[in-house]
Amino acid sequence: MYKNKKYFTSTLLSWNEKENIRQMPWKGEIDPYKIWLSEIILQQTRVEQGWNYYNSFIAAFPTVKKLANAPDEKIFKLWEGLGYYTRCKNLIATAKFISKERKGNFPKTYEEILALKGVGPYTAAAIASFAFNLPHAVVDGNVFRVLSRFFGINEATDNSSGKKLFADLAEELLDKTKPGAYNQAIMDFGAVICKPKYPLCNTCVLKAKCVARITNQVELLPVKSKVIKKRKRYFYYFVVECNNKVFVRKRGPKDIWENLYEFVLLEQDNKISVEGLRQHSFTKNLAGRNNIEKISISRLYTQQLTHQTIAGRFVYLGFKKELTVKHYDTISFKTLKELPFPKFITEYLAENDVQNLGDKNVSLNLLKR
Repeated sequence: MYKNKKYFTSTLLSWNEKENIRQMPWKGEIDPYKIWLSEIILQQTRVEQGWNYYNSFIAAFPTVKKLANAPDEKIFKLWEGLGYYTRCKNLIATAKFISKERKGNFPKTYEEILALKGVGPYTAAAIASFAFNLPHAVVDGNVFRVLSRFFGINEATDNSSGKKLFADLAEELLDKTKPGAYNQAIMDFGAVICKPKYPLCNTCVLKAKCVARITNQVELLPVKSKVIKKRKRYFYYFVVECNNKVFVRKRGPKDIWENLYEFVLLEQDNKISVEGLRQHSFTKNLAGRNNIEKISISRLYTQQLTHQTIAGRFVYLGFKKELTVKHYDTISFKTLKELPFPKFITEYLAENDVQNLGDKNVSLNLLKR
């Protein structure tokens, strides 16, 4: 159906051997545990961001058994800032499964790898080809982009027929004798040459037969049929301190930041002004007759997620007397440093030194706002 398939594969492999200088700490790795770990980290994460996380995880948990035996909160804390925390939850579950059910032995077939929790076709193909030299082609955003441009494919990459078309073509192009090298080559090529924006077409080794370049469609490919609808949510966190302790809870399932911790939350559909927060019934109900010693409201914080934007402020309330907050527990400020929080909260903590609130002599930025 498409021309120049052999040319594409041979030229790509030649580029990989002679010109591909992209460096990554997991590149060339054959240990399936380390490959799996790197691939889970890189799901929805740029290489530059995931690099240090990978090194930290390998240092802390050099084997799958070490990871499986570690406390969940220690793992989530190490993951803190990477986002998409379901990945971390699946990482823990899979490590425990391999450690206990398989006695620490990583599965060696594509089908068994694919059956692992949190592992999809792309990740399974990467592990199978890199660790065991099995002939399975990776198909991700980089592959969609490279193939759609080189072969001039206008089929959408985000519907079932398009996904099948690209998956079938990727398997045809795969060099069955060098599956790991080929998969690494096409991923790197998409990342450093055939980039989403400002691709290096003038120096591209495939330019002579690239349909998108010849027909001036580089900026139009690949095609997506679906438009992501983004939601905006407003989170107003109340940092409630009493007797050198602060109220927190672990977030539950079926929403963002599962298993991470948070302060007392008021979620609203609309933005609330600073004065509105001061006069809000939620604030007054928390305050009650508990003799507030300190109150301060932070600047506006925002965090952009894939399908939604989180915006909001932090209201610090310092109390003299003991109080309770339903569904929340108190922890010391020492423990606060050890718990995993979403980026939205860690940014606030870093800016305001809230972890030193237990020291009444500390001058806090947040009290000046």
